[in-house]
Amino acid sequence: MTEKKKDRYRETLHLPKTGFSMRAGLIRKEPEFQKRWEDMDIRAAIRQAQHPAGDFVFHDGPPYATGSIHLGHLLNKILKDLVVRSRSMAGFDVDFVPGWDCHGLPIEHKVMKELGDEARDLSTMEIRKRCSDYASRFMTLQAEQMQRLGTLGSYDTPYFTMDPAYEGAVLEVFAALVADGLVYRDLKPVHWSIENQTALAEAELEYYDRKDTSVFVLFEVEDPSILPESLNVPEGGSVHLMIWTTTPWTLPANLAVAVAQTAEYGLYRINHDGHATLVVMAENLKEKVLGTDAELLGRCRGADLVEGGVRYRHPFIDRVSPVVVADYVTLEDGTGMVHTAPGHGAEDYMTGLKEGLDIYCPVLGDGTFDETAPEWLQGKSVWAGNPLVVENLRSSGLLFRDEVFTHSYPHDWRGKTPTIFRATEQFFVAVDNPYGKAGKSLRQRAELSTASEIEFVPEWGRKRFAGMIESRPDWCISRQRSWGLPIPAFLTTDGEVLLTEQTVRTIAAQVRAHGSDIWFAAAPEVLLADYDPTDDIGAPDSVRAAGQDGLSLLEKGADIFDVWFESGSSWNGVLRERNIGYPADLYLEGSDQHRGWFQLSLLLGLGATGQSPFKTVLTHGFIVTGSGEKMSKSLGNTIEVEDLLKQHGADIARWWVASLNYFNDAKVEWEFFRLASEEYRKVRNTIRFMLGNLADFDPSTDRVTFGPEDAQTLDAWAMGRVAGLTMEVDEAYRGYQFKRVREALFNFCNETMSAIFMAAVKDRLYCDQTDSRRRRRTQTVLYEAAGTLIRLMAPILVHTADEAWLALHGEEQDSERCVHLELLPEVAEVAVDAGWDAVFELRSEVLRAFEQAKEPMEISNPMDAGARVRLEAGQRAAIEPFVAELVDLCGMSRFELVEGDSLAVEILDLRDEPRCERSWKRDGTVRERSDGGMLSQRDAEVVGVE
Repeated sequence: MTEKKKDRYRETLHLPKTGFSMRAGLIRKEPEFQKRWEDMDIRAAIRQAQHPAGDFVFHDGPPYATGSIHLGHLLNKILKDLVVRSRSMAGFDVDFVPGWDCHGLPIEHKVMKELGDEARDLSTMEIRKRCSDYASRFMTLQAEQMQRLGTLGSYDTPYFTMDPAYEGAVLEVFAALVADGLVYRDLKPVHWSIENQTALAEAELEYYDRKDTSVFVLFEVEDPSILPESLNVPEGGSVHLMIWTTTPWTLPANLAVAVAQTAEYGLYRINHDGHATLVVMAENLKEKVLGTDAELLGRCRGADLVEGGVRYRHPFIDRVSPVVVADYVTLEDGTGMVHTAPGHGAEDYMTGLKEGLDIYCPVLGDGTFDETAPEWLQGKSVWAGNPLVVENLRSSGLLFRDEVFTHSYPHDWRGKTPTIFRATEQFFVAVDNPYGKAGKSLRQRAELSTASEIEFVPEWGRKRFAGMIESRPDWCISRQRSWGLPIPAFLTTDGEVLLTEQTVRTIAAQVRAHGSDIWFAAAPEVLLADYDPTDDIGAPDSVRAAGQDGLSLLEKGADIFDVWFESGSSWNGVLRERNIGYPADLYLEGSDQHRGWFQLSLLLGLGATGQSPFKTVLTHGFIVTGSGEKMSKSLGNTIEVEDLLKQHGADIARWWVASLNYFNDAKVEWEFFRLASEEYRKVRNTIRFMLGNLADFDPSTDRVTFGPEDAQTLDAWAMGRVAGLTMEVDEAYRGYQFKRVREALFNFCNETMSAIFMAAVKDRLYCDQTDSRRRRRTQTVLYEAAGTLIRLMAPILVHTADEAWLALHGEEQDSERCVHLELLPEVAEVAVDAGWDAVFELRSEVLRAFEQAKEPMEISNPMDAGARVRLEAGQRAAIEPFVAELVDLCGMSRFELVEGDSLAVEILDLRDEPRCERSWKRDGTVRERSDGGMLSQRDAEVVGVE
């Protein structure tokens, strides 16, 4: 009987009703929605729609087609998708083409490792076929995984660097650089991977700590009598120059000792191996190296040693070499006398050129010493050579000291093995050669673009990028591997190189037609069938003289391009090749690409077109563990993307990405995704409440138009907050501030709607007359707020937003309606009274007073209470129009305003007054009605009883 009485009015209430479930079921639903979009061809539909804002050119940097995607990919691809979707919904046409880097060492390394011993018996073409198959397999896998994240792009027509059209476009960029005289071939030291036997560029290096041996070595002066008089050399004694090096294995290639021109050098008498020994070194470093016991005999400047023609004997090779001046000699470490091996260092090489020294390198590609090295080193690796050199120096008495130390050392980024500097014949792009009508170099043009023509997000990227441009060397673009785009250079019988704009464009046409395998399969005369050497002024004289009959005598070069040259040409292979637009509005990658893809794309764009290929560069950090460590499978501290999607779904991952201050490294723990799930549930349940209370609302007939008379209603205030949300999110999307977007959306759901508006309007939604203006006005707010919120969150929660959009419009998944075909909402203009700030301040005072009164008054339910508020006359008049809304805002049954001298809040205990059985309010109008129930006046009228 009690239950029946309690529920007697339940059927008269307008309780929420919606098919938008509280449980998201993302693991099951997301693939269903992705299938729906595939069936709709949603990307084509978006592209075919009107784009009032014009084009937005956003270019994808290509990941390597190796392995499954990891959390770094997830971060990168979701950030890019937030850009694609937010710009599309802002009215731009975004033709986003996903891409893959398919050539180069990363893939060849994996393939050769999988093949093991079998790899030794394979031809170049067989290796290339295996690499192509490998890249294709992982392109397909990664594309599926990226789409599972909800990303949008032309996955049916992606770009990939082994595509013949793309390869041809890369060669056309190369041809432009050749035409400008920016490409040259030279014997000079480059970073060399011993493991993979190929040259490497700076962008292909990683630095790790390594233990090595440093040595202080005595080089005997050939003729002490020509040393400067100021050194006060004793008659008849031998004198040694003391050098310091951290690479003892390079000593066989020593051809000079470099000194600082103006530095002071001293001649010291020391005790070495029990004998008095005379050594020359920088005076500033004397105590650090020799201690306090060394006796100073005399001084001179570095320039005095050079001007006097001082020479020295190599410590274990029959060779005499000079002392030279170099401006890179510092007095911070060592001895101020720098061991110089032009074949093993960039600065040493420049000194070698200046002084006319040989660019001597006695080390082979496999890292072993050749036959020109001392017999006891021949055939030994450079790493084995280190202790052998040290021991030889020790036994000869020319080793002053050796020390084991730890330092940061360059490693091959794929094999993680230490590299060396080694002089080889390579192709380079010159960064300091003036070219074009302006007569500026690539470096100068890049510095100008960086300073004033490119926007950096975050701004600190500009200084970092500029520093890397300023310090970069000429770009070594050649590699000694099989899997890549060949550098189309030919060698004549007398060793000259045939590489001109015409020859490169001829090969580019062949590659476009047949793919880069044609280089390895066809003879030179076939490749150059459409080339007339007699009409090419850039060709060597011997080639022009021989004409086409001499083409068969040419030999094809064996080098391939650095993969960064290929990916750095993507603006031509994609944006211009597909007529998408040039330059791009945005490039977005990890901050490591300041020295990689961003920088090299800029150099190639400037070299070939004179213009930067991008207007804006946006960078993000890296994924690290919760304690800040790098994630690594070998360390077992990774979170696999597949596991993340199985446990939480893509929308949770996307919400997490949107929550990041992504300019910095992103820490990851499972707990972070659990917290993201909780936030997601709050957003979902907010939308569910809105949708549930719109079940009987038809916007075509029930929508209320707000007028000035509504300005003091809670509904008008809420519409104002919807407008504010729209403006803030739109601005944040435009600035790529996705964290700000996420915060605005969450705070709107958690605070504005859940904690304030929805809590306050439940009574009118559930209990008011169905068609009352107040209820319809509140439903209008819910409809507008839901439609706005769903569209604003659509770039982030792509699956949930589309599900909610269908529910808002009462349609099923087979509907052609889709939120991703919508534009971001416009700002709704509704008059909102300026007094709302004071209202909410007063509300806070009342809620605080109720909290303080709950325990002493033993009141737990605010519906059992009322508030009597005293205000001075002016304040009371200002608040009076809001009293009806303050009742619901405070969640109480009654709100009274009285006049007084100052603010005072009194909490009223209403438990002795009757309570409405339908609305639970004690508003002073509750009494027994004609049906025997206790109802307020409002509820009695709705039910239809007296």
